[in-house]
Amino acid sequence: MDVWQSLMGGFAAALTPMNLLWALLGCTIGTAVGVLPGIGPALTVAMLLPLTTQVDVTASMILFSGIYYGAMYGGSTTSILLNTPGETATMVTAMEGNLMAKNGRAGAALATAAIGSFVAGTIATVLLTLFAPWLADVALQFGPPEYFALMVLAFITVAAVLGSSVLRGLTALFIGLAIGLIGMDEISGQARYTLGVPELVDRIEVTLIAVGLFAVGEALFYALYEGRVKETANRMSSTHMTRLEWKRSWPAWLRGTFLGFPFGTVPAGGTEVPTFLSYAMEKRLSKHKEEFGTTGAIEGVAGPEAANNATASGVLVPLLTLGIPTSTTAAVLLSAFQNYGITTGPQLFQSSGPMVWALIASLYIGNVMLLVLNLPLVGLWVKLLKVPRHWLYAGILVFSTVGVYGMRQSSFDLFLLYGIGLMGMLMRRYDFPTAPVIVGMILGPMAEAQFRNAMSIGEGNPAVFFERPLAAAVLAVCALAVIVPPLLRRRGRPAAA
Repeated sequence: MDVWQSLMGGFAAALTPMNLLWALLGCTIGTAVGVLPGIGPALTVAMLLPLTTQVDVTASMILFSGIYYGAMYGGSTTSILLNTPGETATMVTAMEGNLMAKNGRAGAALATAAIGSFVAGTIATVLLTLFAPWLADVALQFGPPEYFALMVLAFITVAAVLGSSVLRGLTALFIGLAIGLIGMDEISGQARYTLGVPELVDRIEVTLIAVGLFAVGEALFYALYEGRVKETANRMSSTHMTRLEWKRSWPAWLRGTFLGFPFGTVPAGGTEVPTFLSYAMEKRLSKHKEEFGTTGAIEGVAGPEAANNATASGVLVPLLTLGIPTSTTAAVLLSAFQNYGITTGPQLFQSSGPMVWALIASLYIGNVMLLVLNLPLVGLWVKLLKVPRHWLYAGILVFSTVGVYGMRQSSFDLFLLYGIGLMGMLMRRYDFPTAPVIVGMILGPMAEAQFRNAMSIGEGNPAVFFERPLAAAVLAVCALAVIVPPLLRRRGRPAAA
């Protein structure tokens, strides 16, 4: 009852005309930010941090949360239509969503992404409201062995599910792991594999790699091989989902939601891990496996997109209850709290209760606003497919170049962007999956740091990974994921014959 009364007080504050205007502004900016590659919610919120000196704390937090949520929605648009993820979180959406668009089902892909985002965001916000303190206690049980075990699970899942073969998936994954090693060692502080280039000391930006592999690589592939591939992208489609598409989507929305939210509460790789795990789950459970990687499976859009948005809400749990940011955007939001002299943590709900509950209430309002903003625009977005492809890909190159240059104003980044784009084009040409490169790059340094910390805890004894029940359970799942599928395939061969 106390939670209910506090939430009603939050709605009373969030529903004032001025705060509603801030929420609408944040959702609109966030959607635009999600569409444009190379910017992202963290950079946008950081650029708007000076507002904290002029705007009321509740209003600014509502604005920033609207940007954060809006970017999760907007990132799916260019992922589906142009195979250009605005955020790394929407990489998985691009894989099946772009195939659906190329086969005349862009409207359905955009619709299931928007509705799935709404469903996941709303359910996850309810879970945030009810279970934030309890989930924060669970997150406190995670140590370096558990984090490392989760990342091994992500590596195995990505290598096994993506690409035409496990070997090619592993090759792409190891490329990403190698790129992730470039830069300053997190523990020793020593620069490594930088080849004397100062710009590489601070590591290569994940956004740069994602934009290079997906956007620039796609454009270069189009320019070089257009005459050799069948043109399928410029077909219009219905902007509504059929009854069968609804039937296939709603279980994926729910599975993605309940998979993504817990991951947001722990620093185990952000949104990338649950979205890839969701994709793997949907591919495993689908009755239409032949659509994955060919014509595009709607479950491969619905599940990961729901997981993405559920994770966004989960990230707020440790931020508000423990003062621990588990993503780049959460870290910038923490800076905003600090600018107001507010300390996030266990006492936040007591010391700044009205502001926190207004922020949570604004998440419910923002979800409705984003659905209203995005669903009517599905038809408009689908019309992008009528634009001639050479103009479309020229625009992609322009946006990608401007977005990446805007991150650090570095000409070196532009050379790197097009070098990575060339690699992405070659990987696509020879049927190597590109998404594992991003996963390896993101999780590689984290896995290395957690492994070294775990070994320090165990005084050099690897048994530390099996002495802790949660880490041992996750590693057992990893072993089963490697051993069981080949055994099942071997058992199935005589029967098939």
